[in-house]
Amino acid sequence: METSAAAVDDEPTQDDPPAPPRRSAAWRVLTHEWTLAVLGGLFLAALLTWPTLRHPATTIPGDIGDPTLQAWQIAWGGHVLLTDPLHLWDSNTFYPETYSYVYSDTLLGYAPAGWFGSGVEAAIVRYNIMYVLLYALAFIGAYALVRQLGAGRLAATVAGLAWGFSPWRLAHGGHMNILSTGGIALSLAMLARGHGWSLTHGYQPEKRRPGWVLAGWVVGAWQISLGFGIGLPFAYFLMGAGVVAAAGYGWSWWRRKRRPEFGGRLLAANVLGGLIFGGLSVWMAMAYFKVVDLNPQARRGLEWTELFSPPLKGFFTAPGESWFWGDRHAVAREQLGWAAEMALLPGVTLIMLAAAGLFFSVFKVRHRILLAVGAVGTVLLGLGSTLGGDGEPGYITLSKHLPGWDALRTPGRLMIWTSLLLAILAAGALTAAAKATRNNILRAALVIPLALVFVESINRTAHPEVPKAPAAFQAAAKAGKPILVLPSDGLLELNIMLWSTDGFPKIANGLAGFEPTSQGQIRAATQSFPDATSVAYLRGIGIGSVVVLPQNVVGTRWDGAQSRPVDGLGITREEIDGALLFRL
Repeated sequence: METSAAAVDDEPTQDDPPAPPRRSAAWRVLTHEWTLAVLGGLFLAALLTWPTLRHPATTIPGDIGDPTLQAWQIAWGGHVLLTDPLHLWDSNTFYPETYSYVYSDTLLGYAPAGWFGSGVEAAIVRYNIMYVLLYALAFIGAYALVRQLGAGRLAATVAGLAWGFSPWRLAHGGHMNILSTGGIALSLAMLARGHGWSLTHGYQPEKRRPGWVLAGWVVGAWQISLGFGIGLPFAYFLMGAGVVAAAGYGWSWWRRKRRPEFGGRLLAANVLGGLIFGGLSVWMAMAYFKVVDLNPQARRGLEWTELFSPPLKGFFTAPGESWFWGDRHAVAREQLGWAAEMALLPGVTLIMLAAAGLFFSVFKVRHRILLAVGAVGTVLLGLGSTLGGDGEPGYITLSKHLPGWDALRTPGRLMIWTSLLLAILAAGALTAAAKATRNNILRAALVIPLALVFVESINRTAHPEVPKAPAAFQAAAKAGKPILVLPSDGLLELNIMLWSTDGFPKIANGLAGFEPTSQGQIRAATQSFPDATSVAYLRGIGIGSVVVLPQNVVGTRWDGAQSRPVDGLGITREEIDGALLFRL
């Protein structure tokens, strides 16, 4: 039988090297760069936030203040979206107020996590898991952005670690809304990829991907849904970047004979994505404007910005939660007026690598200059009112003229942008070093910056045990009527909000950056509780139960509520495990 030449050519011969074994599709997926980046981000997040996952049902990172509020926020978002989405903004707290869910950043984007589990313990576990995941996303987002801009894998790893776990973030262990920045970098990476743009190759029309553009806008919208504290500067950045990009494209189109391509599909993706981003932003902004309309006292003046404006030394000072720098910078922190918002060190290693990136990089000189100008510019803005003595021209100027900017009382949080720009500069230097190094030993030495950044990222964040809801509160919740817990003041209010995740009974308690009118009235009317006047007032607004915590009311304006007689008031008093339950 004849054998064709093609068949003969396909047959292996003695001289041919053995064919490499074919790897399965599953193996290729598992060893893909992006799979490894995601798994690496998850591993680093679990390791560098430890011991968050050691006792996830009973402890919480930072303190028992804001984290318990944010655990409630995630739980409420998930609960209301499933049960009564039309009343999303009208939470069960601050009864009888409306729009109480937007008294602070809502973390609405995390609401789907609230669909899993119920009750206080589930809320704590959920918070701890999201706390770890937000660090992982910050690493992954920065890794993706730096890779898209043209840096190598090791450089992207260093940049992701330096940005996602920067020392200044450790001061915000209790501020999930401030730590949740991964969507910023990931959105920018997707938008750059979709437009076929990088720092090393510029605009490449053949690499345009409208789907990535739309995905970038959607991720950006999700980032906005976590709150305007971080989202508003991001929105203004995207607006400014869009104007600059459009102007640059228009200039190229006008000046060149061969005009750059753009395409209708890419334009449509930008228009649709921009509408999604803008629509969600406006929808959420309307809720915040409504809060200010109903509560004029919620509007923050520039005195808040002046209070939290850091001095220049703050940008070189680490928070006390930093394992490596904390004790070493203790004296410097004592000189800061509000160390939690003014200890802004992005990392000594990052600063040094970024400085090297100015002179030695794979990025073009003009790009390095622009990155450096951006980093310095965000530092100057981050100085707030300490820039020139009055913050003008600077952060204060923006507060006076940009809508919503006056509500951003903490200028130092612009370190998010400073550290991201420094990370990009650093990645350029490391990539250039890797390309220039041929010796394997010297290549291995490039791991040293990674190790140094890792050491600077180690935390010593406190993980206190979360106070449990008293049995008296649980008994009051079963009655199905609005509850008031006394004392109604201080950080205890945030714990009470967390306790309410067990069934979400309406409660008059809550703590925000301002005191709603009705809450002030309730606090004033109940200072003599229980007496005829306070009982009549509470009944009049619908309160059905009052829980008094004797160990907490001592020394407050409600001191005495635990021992006053109830005869003739038409109410009952019951002691349950050391707390008092008054049924009205």
